[in-house]
Amino acid sequence: MHRVDVSDAAAMETFALAVRDQLGVPDIIINNAGIGVAGKFLDTPLAVLDRVVGVNLWGVIHGCRLFGAQLVAGGRGGHIVNVASAAAFAPSRILPAYATTKAAVLMLSECLRAELAPHGIGVSAICPGIIDTDIVRTAHYAGEDGGGPDRRREAAMRLYRRRAYSADRVAERILVAVRRNVAVMPVAPEAHALRALSRIAPSAGRRLARVAPL
Repeated sequence: MHRVDVSDAAAMETFALAVRDQLGVPDIIINNAGIGVAGKFLDTPLAVLDRVVGVNLWGVIHGCRLFGAQLVAGGRGGHIVNVASAAAFAPSRILPAYATTKAAVLMLSECLRAELAPHGIGVSAICPGIIDTDIVRTAHYAGEDGGGPDRRREAAMRLYRRRAYSADRVAERILVAVRRNVAVMPVAPEAHALRALSRIAPSAGRRLARVAPL
């Protein structure tokens, strides 16, 4: 097992070479590392913005660039899976930094899918909705003092626990996406709804973003 900071380009390059040398060129790459940030964009410290972009976007970029090059050189095809989020489909007053990184991951995946198709390499963007994982517990809540962030974190954790949609169910959809070479795979009903809204009535999504409470 390797531990690596996905936002660190040099560390990721060392990791990718180690995987190739020890195990060979992988057939499937899953870029899944991510951190949560909630709160107003203007209240989010620059250091926090830098970190969320580093992990959520640059981590995916490094994984795609390094392992994608291995897949192309290997000449056997393969598949790259990038875990984005349903937040990629809709603007949000609650998750501006997080949603921005995930929207970028979605577009990167679409671009790579076109670029790598001639090499027999599929690319899928997985866009989960409300999934019960530790990302809520570890998220940064910007713009509040005292116990505000803790209260919001506890409220979010209760919501996600009640939702009871496990990471295993996301894993099942990832397998489907790879087998069928699906471009974009929403996971959970709210993810499908947000994607449909973004395609059919994007102006409604913009209005919803203005009234959604922080």
